[in-house]
Amino acid sequence: MKFNFNKINLKFKKNIEITFLFFLILISIISTQIYNKNKEKVNNNYISLFNNTYFQKSLEHVFQNLEPKYINIEHKISRGESFDGILKKYEIPEYEVKKIKKNFKNKNIFTKLKTNLIIKLSIDQSKNNEITEFLFPISRTKKILLTKNLETELFDRKEITTNLIKKIIVREGAISNSLYKTAIDLDVQPNVIIEFARIYGFQIDFQRDIHKNDIFQIMYETFEDENGQIFETGNILFANLKLRNKDHQLYFFDKKDKEGHYDESGKSSKKALMKTPINGARLSSSFGMRKHPIDGFNKMHRGTDFAAPKGTPIMASGDGVVVRAKWCGGGGNCIKIKHNTTYQTVYAHLSKFAKGIRSGVRVKQGQIIGYVGSTGKSTGPHLHYEVIENGRRINSQTLKLPSGKILIGKDRKLFEVEKIKINVVKSELILGLN
Repeated sequence: MKFNFNKINLKFKKNIEITFLFFLILISIISTQIYNKNKEKVNNNYISLFNNTYFQKSLEHVFQNLEPKYINIEHKISRGESFDGILKKYEIPEYEVKKIKKNFKNKNIFTKLKTNLIIKLSIDQSKNNEITEFLFPISRTKKILLTKNLETELFDRKEITTNLIKKIIVREGAISNSLYKTAIDLDVQPNVIIEFARIYGFQIDFQRDIHKNDIFQIMYETFEDENGQIFETGNILFANLKLRNKDHQLYFFDKKDKEGHYDESGKSSKKALMKTPINGARLSSSFGMRKHPIDGFNKMHRGTDFAAPKGTPIMASGDGVVVRAKWCGGGGNCIKIKHNTTYQTVYAHLSKFAKGIRSGVRVKQGQIIGYVGSTGKSTGPHLHYEVIENGRRINSQTLKLPSGKILIGKDRKLFEVEKIKINVVKSELILGLN
């Protein structure tokens, strides 16, 4: 018998390849199972870690402390505000207030604050809101800068004097998309536009009353440094909104105790309550019977809803005292303000309250008190606004708002003189004579 070694050798080589392939597959299967088992173990460890109460609290602590250590604040002084009240609003410790006052010899400047000037401060949130830097305006051209010495914890004092040149600017334009954009395109400063909207906020609804190609005109003060840079802006001396060919002119009158904007007949633009306590909002649900979006049945809607993005500022519609600033059930976070013996207003579904807003705090008309949200029984971000007259909820949009001051006697004569002066300056600026 003769063996064919070539055939045997060939079969052996083939078997080796098959055997090797078999072992390779087996090793791959075993390796995959080991990897999957280890991966599952690692994943379970991660899940256990994330579900660990201590780990979750640690994460929460880390994220809570991610807010900036230092924050910068600019506060425009409003009529009637006190120095202590302003710093209390930003939760500055009383011992810090005393340290600041020690740097000023004339203590009368704290009792007679100049309106529209801006106080600037930087605070350290990690150290009980202690002040690190404080800039206080003595006048438009003179400021006192206090800087915290970290070694002594006392303030280093520096006097800053700026030579400012007062200029008066006139701008006029046809409103295209919005008043804000049109004014910005004409190089009107944003804070001037906001103030323009505020003084008309008592009689004009900027969402519904303004139409394309309506005309606005504004004349205001600016204060420039030697380089021609606008250091700050002053009062709006004249404003006009020409809506559907009807003029709504306002003049600034700066007599003490009568300061403000008045129409041509000497009637103040300021009313007891603002028509709309929020800018740029859309009326989404009016006063009256409606099908409740959550409860599903018809019921009386005793307020007015304004749809707006979350975080949109909400203003106090009049001077008054906050009598409630807390959770109100279906109303979510809500604020109630008592304005006088007749009127109260309610603001509901807020995302949060403005700093310093709590029960017992006195607020000014136009002051920001909170921000739009969707808390409580709400299907989306909006402001639910109520006006209460003698204990009865009424329709805020049809309310005949009581007028503010009316100038009479000597004040009216002075106003007429000021009105003529303003009109002359305005004409000269438009003609390029000034």
